[in-house]
Amino acid sequence: MLTAIGNRQWEQFKELEADFVSQYSVEVWQEVFNFRLKPALDKDSDRWLLIQWSGEGIISVKNVA
Repeated sequence: MLTAIGNRQWEQFKELEADFVSQYSVEVWQEVFNFRLKPALDKDSDRWLLIQWSGEGIISVKNVA
């Protein structure tokens, strides 16, 4: 998953996420994502993931220093 995020491959990330959820459960995925995956992301990757998830709901994301 980290490789998919690092390579900015949204479709690959979604496939891996779906595989993980089907194998373990949504609850386990939420815990792994919130406490292991997300904290391991650098700022740019975290921002990229947020933008991907937001899709068309957010027109722009501002950099706040």
